[in-house]
Amino acid sequence: MTIQQFKTQCFSSLKNSPSVSLDIDVLLMHALDMQKTSLLLNRDFEIPEEKMHWLSEAISKRQKGLPVAYITGHKEFYGYDFEVTPDVLIPKPDTEILVERALDLLTEKISSNDANNREGKDAVIAVCDMCTGSGCVALSVLRSLIDNLSIPHNLIPEFTLCDISDAALCIAKKNAASLIPAEFLHKVRFCRSDLFCDVPQQFNAILSNPPYIPHNTAVALLSDGRNEPLLALDGDVLEHTAAFPPETSGDGLAIPKRLLFQAASHLKPNGFVLMECGEYNIQDAAHFAAQHAFSVENIYNDLEGQMRVLELVKK
Repeated sequence: MTIQQFKTQCFSSLKNSPSVSLDIDVLLMHALDMQKTSLLLNRDFEIPEEKMHWLSEAISKRQKGLPVAYITGHKEFYGYDFEVTPDVLIPKPDTEILVERALDLLTEKISSNDANNREGKDAVIAVCDMCTGSGCVALSVLRSLIDNLSIPHNLIPEFTLCDISDAALCIAKKNAASLIPAEFLHKVRFCRSDLFCDVPQQFNAILSNPPYIPHNTAVALLSDGRNEPLLALDGDVLEHTAAFPPETSGDGLAIPKRLLFQAASHLKPNGFVLMECGEYNIQDAAHFAAQHAFSVENIYNDLEGQMRVLELVKK
């Protein structure tokens, strides 16, 4: 079967997908190790039998709702390639807004430290990525700072990647090993923790894309077979041992509120928080933050114009 024949055959079988052509192209590119241009220029290329077997299974999985990223095991985010499995959320383009703002703020802090000739531990910024998942936020920020030739290597921040899931941390460690140059790997540490319960230190910056979707909505989202972890979506989950005790109201903010409550004591003076949240509850999260040691600096919109990222500074 040729590439073009395969595309034609699969198009109708994936008609329920919102991105049929893209899905097929990504699967073909992965299976045949081709770029998109090569697919277009080699429409009559006969797909090898062993590749057809993998592609047939891949199409079957996609028909059942499994995302292409879980089928290939990879997802591009902020220009970098991340390994993903159903143990972690698939990185979404909207989260890149958090990365961009983090880079702006951290670059300003680094420049300020450099201009003031600060030395030693005080000069190196400490960053926490809470609910790190695949590590896409922290590792994209760190790699971008490393690649910024205007930043001295001795001022590259130190990152702590935290998650309650051992399986997620395993994926984050693999991504760190593949994305971060060996000479900078000492800048990355990993911590298994229920939010900040097992995190003793303070930070200059806290980045987070926590679970923030209301429980019923999260369960409904997963009914399409996408197989993303409910633990990483459901913002209404509360551990009985949690330090912060409010009753959940089903708004998806139980986790974000507990995170913000704990973050206040884990930020150094003038430290900042960048947290992703839903357009339906981010203003309530901002109101809560303003009542608990933070000033609300801004709310940033996502690619569709919906409120998505909350920027806070410790008072």
